[in-house]
Amino acid sequence: MNNILGKVLYDYNMHEQLRPASVTKVMTILLIMEAIDSGRLSYTDKIPCSENASSMGGSQIWLDVREELTVDEMLKAICVASANDCTVAMSEYLCGSEEAFVAKMNEKAKELGMNDTCFKNCHGIDEDGHVTSPYDIALMSRELLNNHPDITKYTTIWMDSLRDGKSELVNTNKLIRNYKGATGLKTGSTSSALFNLSASATRDNLSLIAVIMKAPSTKIRFSEAQKLLDYGFNNYEYKKLSNKGDLLKELPINKGIEPNINAILEDDAGILIQKGQDKNIEQILELPDIISSPVKQGQILGNIKYLLDGEEIGKVNIIAEKNIDRITAFSMIEYIYTKWFSLLRA
Repeated sequence: MNNILGKVLYDYNMHEQLRPASVTKVMTILLIMEAIDSGRLSYTDKIPCSENASSMGGSQIWLDVREELTVDEMLKAICVASANDCTVAMSEYLCGSEEAFVAKMNEKAKELGMNDTCFKNCHGIDEDGHVTSPYDIALMSRELLNNHPDITKYTTIWMDSLRDGKSELVNTNKLIRNYKGATGLKTGSTSSALFNLSASATRDNLSLIAVIMKAPSTKIRFSEAQKLLDYGFNNYEYKKLSNKGDLLKELPINKGIEPNINAILEDDAGILIQKGQDKNIEQILELPDIISSPVKQGQILGNIKYLLDGEEIGKVNIIAEKNIDRITAFSMIEYIYTKWFSLLRA
């Protein structure tokens, strides 16, 4: 899946509902990062450990109920060592209970269009009805990487430590050390789920996500993910066409206090194409010949479409660069005075 545009480049049974194991934590991490980026949570906040959190099995760093770790340390333990105890402690801190946090996970899943998913817990330990699909894992992985890119400070750590060096952490995702451009993201395995992986990597402005579920061994999950990423990087490229704010045209304004308005791109323009297809890209500009005043900054004036072999593959809005009022006797006097004053100061 292309990390920017969300295009599926290759799939096999991508909507099959399977047990995600600790790849579940992608959603947990996403909610933690949302709380941080919205200001509700800080990296330096101290997180306590409940009896419930300390009793978790599976991957853990053996949290003690008398112990508090910062959000920064918790994220490191969750992303690098897949710590179930830290995951539960964070869920309880954010929502009061793991159950309330899981409700938020399912709410977010619905918002993202993860229609194959039902979360029963925040860590991924096997539980009946706790399922997702490769496609849904790609959706939440893309959301995390696109909107909270700071998470890669944690997901790209190979080795680190906590508790003044007493607790060694080694990333469960071997691609971080072995695959060029790897940015994460999360492993998961249980006896029922077998071996799962959401693997992300970026090269030459192209970001890809490869999802493997129910691989028979850890070696196979990494080799299969690497094959998928290689396929994407070998056959596709991200072609940057123009940048946010680029001036496309000066449009005349009817009865405006200024004669023209700059029509600029609302966002970056780029497309995912198969390598060698860039010569077939066509641009179509859709703009009126004249704009009526008043014009508001950010007002949509038209769009630019990108076609590949006649098929539309992208579209970006063209917007007004600034406000321009409608001409009146008062506004014209004000405009002339402002211009005159600025010339004097120059």
